[in-house]
Amino acid sequence: MTNQLSPLPDAPPPEPPVAPPTTEIPSPAPGASAAPRRRLGPAAAGLLGLCLGAGLVGGIWAVQANSEPGDPGAFTLEGEFALTDSVGPIGDDGCGGLRGYDDIQEGTSVTVYGASGDVVATGALGASTYDRSSYDCTFEVAVSDVPKGEKFYKVEVSHRGTLQLSAKEAEGGEFAAGLG
Repeated sequence: MTNQLSPLPDAPPPEPPVAPPTTEIPSPAPGASAAPRRRLGPAAAGLLGLCLGAGLVGGIWAVQANSEPGDPGAFTLEGEFALTDSVGPIGDDGCGGLRGYDDIQEGTSVTVYGASGDVVATGALGASTYDRSSYDCTFEVAVSDVPKGEKFYKVEVSHRGTLQLSAKEAEGGEFAAGLG
């Protein structure tokens, strides 16, 4: 036995390592110069900021002008409606009608009629307050978008008849009615 290794078959010599490609920025053509980047001067930056700010404020004004509720030719009829008979407490401070007055509750319809008798706006009784000493129930009334220009208005709660108000009283939030 010999300590010699047998020669390997003929193998091609190893390839030299390949360098990674380089990314070079092409230089400008001969005779051409690269344009340097310029920063805004203080006056130009201030003018640009002024224009952007004015545009933003104008945009906000336009959105607000087109999204405000209500018609300038309309008002909200406000006031109170009191129920003084067959009243019962509801919840902590609320109340409503009982025994023949059970149609008088928070959410009961409120109809506003113009001078010609046509319905001009509708709403509902709002939050109620129970007076434990007098056993009365008082409801908030706020009917929005009532058109201005009528000589008088009639207001009806549920189907309980109408109460007439002058235009000045209606627009001034002076509606006050009671039942019971």
